[in-house]
Amino acid sequence: MEKIQPSYPSGLTFEQVWASLQDTHRLIEESKKETDRQIKEMRKKQGEYDNRFGEVVEHMIAPNLRDKFRELGYVFERTSIENKIEDFNNNIFFEVDVLLENSEKAMLVEIKTKLTNKYVNDHIERLNKMRRYADFRGDKRVFLGASAGVIIPSNVKDYALSKGLFVIKPSGETFNITAPRSQPKEW
Repeated sequence: MEKIQPSYPSGLTFEQVWASLQDTHRLIEESKKETDRQIKEMRKKQGEYDNRFGEVVEHMIAPNLRDKFRELGYVFERTSIENKIEDFNNNIFFEVDVLLENSEKAMLVEIKTKLTNKYVNDHIERLNKMRRYADFRGDKRVFLGASAGVIIPSNVKDYALSKGLFVIKPSGETFNITAPRSQPKEW
């Protein structure tokens, strides 16, 4: 079998072609790194935007939550936002966007830009942690949960309601609260 030698355009050596390919490869790698950096930066900005938007929703909803829940028969005396629980002795850590309280009950409200089943499950776990934290402190109050979102797909709303949570959704200049179909779950 005869060996076939590749032919190069006149005046180019194998070494020159090889060097050109290596340069091209280096440029492609640099371009990929820059693209990855830009995507990472864009995701960070998107996350900051979502957080800011969530903060706006918190400040829009929180001031009127007590009045809205009073209409449903729940009277809360205090409202606080952005509560951070850190119990190092019992390894319990979580945050609550809005906490409505009285001497017998407390409502933990989680606010998201877009509510998902994962966020509903995360909030249920947060309520479980709150119950454990309260038990360690001798707090016998009943805890209730509510999930709020600007965007709430109907299947997610149904899921949250089936888990015994209230669902809060902005509507025009105010917001609506939907109570669970059966009794709200108590923690």
